[in-house]
Amino acid sequence: MAFDPAFDETSFLEEIQLSLKIRLIGEPSVRDEATEAYRPRSRKSWALLCYLLLSERPPSRSRLGSLLFAEADDPLRALRWNLAEVRRLIGPEARVEGNPVTLILPKRTVVDVERVLHGDWSDALDMPIIGSELLEGFDGIGSPEFELWLLAQRRRVAASAEAMLHEAALVLLGRGEYDRAIPMAQSLVASNAYDESHQALLIRAYTMAGDSEAAKQQMSACTRLFAEELGVAPGPAVRAAALARFEPQVAGADFAAVEAVIEAGSAAMAAGAPEAGVLSLRSGVALADTLEDAQLRATSRISLADALVHAVRGEDEEGALLLHEAELIASDAGESDLQAQATAELGFIDMLGARYDRAEYWLDQARALTSDPAIVARAASYLGVVESDRANYDRSHEILVLAEDGAGAAGDTRRRAYATSMLGRLCLLQGKLESAVDHLGRAVAWAQDENWLSFLPWPQAFLGEALLEMGDTDSARQVLEQAFARACQVGDPCWEGVSGRGLALLSEAEGETTLAFDILLDARKRCVRLSDTYMWGEAYILEAQCALGVTHEHERVREWIEALYDLSSRTGMRELTVRAMTYESRLDGDDTLAAVENLAAEIPNPRLHEFVSPLGR
Repeated sequence: MAFDPAFDETSFLEEIQLSLKIRLIGEPSVRDEATEAYRPRSRKSWALLCYLLLSERPPSRSRLGSLLFAEADDPLRALRWNLAEVRRLIGPEARVEGNPVTLILPKRTVVDVERVLHGDWSDALDMPIIGSELLEGFDGIGSPEFELWLLAQRRRVAASAEAMLHEAALVLLGRGEYDRAIPMAQSLVASNAYDESHQALLIRAYTMAGDSEAAKQQMSACTRLFAEELGVAPGPAVRAAALARFEPQVAGADFAAVEAVIEAGSAAMAAGAPEAGVLSLRSGVALADTLEDAQLRATSRISLADALVHAVRGEDEEGALLLHEAELIASDAGESDLQAQATAELGFIDMLGARYDRAEYWLDQARALTSDPAIVARAASYLGVVESDRANYDRSHEILVLAEDGAGAAGDTRRRAYATSMLGRLCLLQGKLESAVDHLGRAVAWAQDENWLSFLPWPQAFLGEALLEMGDTDSARQVLEQAFARACQVGDPCWEGVSGRGLALLSEAEGETTLAFDILLDARKRCVRLSDTYMWGEAYILEAQCALGVTHEHERVREWIEALYDLSSRTGMRELTVRAMTYESRLDGDDTLAAVENLAAEIPNPRLHEFVSPLGR
C-alpha cells in the first residue's frame, strides 16, 4: 500500500474535504467528507482491502484468489468483482490496479491500523484503540492461510495498540498531566491485568500524582492477583513504581558542578557500583533542573535512563519515562543530537519488549534527527535487531552492516561488537555457520579488548551454538560453559537463558535428553524472572523446547507450542510463529501445513523452508 503524493499542493480546505478515513479496527467503515459512505455487498471486500493495506508487498492476483476466493467456481472472476467493490468503497481518488495488485491511496487518507502500527503516540489520544479487534466478527471468510494471517495481524495490532497507549501515558506523566495519564493506565490494566508494565505504569501514575492511597491499593490488588492467579509476586518494576520518585532537596549549583555529579555517577556505573551510580545520577537530574539549562536537563536524564535500562535490572519503566522527558526537553530546545539519543534508547526499550512497530518508529526518528555517526550506528544496530527478530533478514543484514561500519568509523568498538554479534546471530539463524563463527568470534574479541564482560555471554552463547552445529562439541562446551558462568556473574536473565539453551542443545547432542529438558526449563525460568528482559530470548528458548518436545513426544509439548505461538504471533516474530504452527501441524497431522509452507515462503531463510517442507518433517 502506498500514498499518492499528488495532493501536496491542495489548500487546507481541500485537504479536509478530500480526507478519506478508513476504519478496520472494530466494525469496518470508510468515510469521505465529500460523499456518502458506500457499503460493500460482500464482507470479503473488506477482507481484501485489509489484506492490501497490511500486506508487506503487493500480492499477485492468483495469490489473492487462493486466499479469499478458492471456493468460487472462478476465483479470479470473484477477485475482479471484489476489487471493483473496493474501488467503489475507497473512491475515485484512490487506485487499485495491476498484477501484483497495488493499492494507492490519496495522501490525506487516514487509516486507523496504519496509525496504530506506525503513528505518533499522540494518535492514541483520539482513537478508541483498546477493546476492539481488527475486522471484528470477520471469521471463517477465507482460506485457512488467510485465517492464520488475520489472526496474526489481529494479535499484532492489539499489541501495538497497547504499546501506543502505554507510551502516551508515559509521555503525559512526563509532562505532569496526571489527570489524562491515569485513565489511560487504568484502561491498560483493565485490558491486560497480568502485564507487569501496565501495573507499574498505573501505580507510578498514582504515586506521581500524589495519590499514595490509590497507589497502595493498586499495589495490594496487583500483589493479590499475581499470587492467586500466577503464584508469583510482582517483579521489581512494580515494586519500584510504588515508591515516590526520588526528588532530593538540593541547593543550586553551577554548570560545572552538575556535570561533575553526572560524570561521577557514570563512572560509578562503569566501575560496577550501580547503587552509588544511580544515586549520583538522580542528584544530577535534580541539580540540572535548578539551573533550567535544557541541554544539561536532557543530558542528565539520558545518563540516568542509560544506567537504569542497561545496568539496573527491572527499571526500564522509569528509564522510559526519563527518556520521554529528555526527548521533549531536547526537542523544545532544538537539541537534535540529544533528541536522537533519547529516541534511540526508547527504540531499544521497545525492542527488548518486542514492541517492534513502536521500536521502528523511534529508531527511524533517531536516524533522521542526527548525522552524528555514533548515534546513527547505535540506532541502526537496534533497528537491525528489530528486523532480524521479525524475520526481515535481508533488510536486517543491510542495516547491521551499516551499523558495524558506522561504529567502526566513529571509533565505538563496543557498538561495533554489538552490531557484529547480531550479524553473527543472523547468520546462525539462516544456517550460514562459517560466517556466523567469523562474526561472533570478532564480536567476542572486541568485547574482550574493551573489557566489556557484561556483554560477552551474548556472542559467546551463539558462537557455542554455531560450533555445536558444526560438530565441534568440545569447543562448543568450553564456550557455552564460559558464557553461562559469565551471564550468572553479571546477573543478566536473557544472557543466562540463551546460553542455557545452548547447553541444553549440547546435552541433547550427547544423548542426555532428560538433562536437556531440565536445562531448558531452567533457562526459560531464568529468562523471564524480570518483566523487562529481551522477549525474543524467551521465544528462542521456547522454540528449542518445542523442537525437543516434538522429537521425544514430551507430555508438555502442546503447552510449549501454544506459548511459543502466543508470544511470537502477538509480537510479529514471523519465523518463530511459522515454527510454532509447523510443530502443531506435525503433532495433529492436520491440513494446515500447506498454508504454513506458503507463509514460510515469504521469509528469506532457506533453512526455514527446509524445516517446513515435507522433507524436513
